[in-house]
Amino acid sequence: MEVAIVTVGDEILAGDTRNTNAERLARRLHERGATVARMLTIPDDRELITETVDDWRREFDAVIVGGGLGGTHDDVTMDAVADAFGRELVLEDEVRADLIEYMADYEGVDPDELDSETVELDLAAWGATPAGARPLLNPVGLCPGAAIENVYVFPGPPAEFEAMFDLVAEEFGGDAVSETLATTAPEGSLTDTLAEFRERFDLVVGSYPSSEGTNRLKVTGSDPDTVAEGIEWLRERVSTPE
Repeated sequence: MEVAIVTVGDEILAGDTRNTNAERLARRLHERGATVARMLTIPDDRELITETVDDWRREFDAVIVGGGLGGTHDDVTMDAVADAFGRELVLEDEVRADLIEYMADYEGVDPDELDSETVELDLAAWGATPAGARPLLNPVGLCPGAAIENVYVFPGPPAEFEAMFDLVAEEFGGDAVSETLATTAPEGSLTDTLAEFRERFDLVVGSYPSSEGTNRLKVTGSDPDTVAEGIEWLRERVSTPE
């Protein structure tokens, strides 16, 4: 399964916020055997988000879009995803009820006692999702996410992003497996060995240097036995820690 990750936010591009969502999500997808084929951060630009989602939903098995949800002026992600599918935004009954419950809890009152007409929240702005989408109620926050065909939309705050992926994690998988080998060999000395490896094995090998410890060689493929064979081949040809 090939997955593309799109993170949205001017604050990420400005360096004001770390993109921990993409990093953690890529790790979790990899653990489930999925392959992250693309990763992109774009600004809060409705037209650009629409264009990216529309292109990538046709190219990859799934697209996960994170950030830019809510009722403020720069929260345009859900609008853009709706545009990509040519759909209107609608406030589903289950989302409306969830928002009312959230606000009642915030104000310390019973949901039945809260007048939805006077609540200090634009429910549609904070909760509308594309028509026909599957709303993903937020377990730890306010804004819902949504799943529409092969596109998943999550809120940006890391705790909410992680909790929302938990709701749909079982929908992601694949047959990618990896093994890692630690080596004391300098990366520059591995060029010929890795070139021979690529000729011999139909596997992906990555070399990851470290200034604080041993370097790493990571081998990825779809067959565990072939990956193990590749790791053993490397182990016989590169120096490893004692």
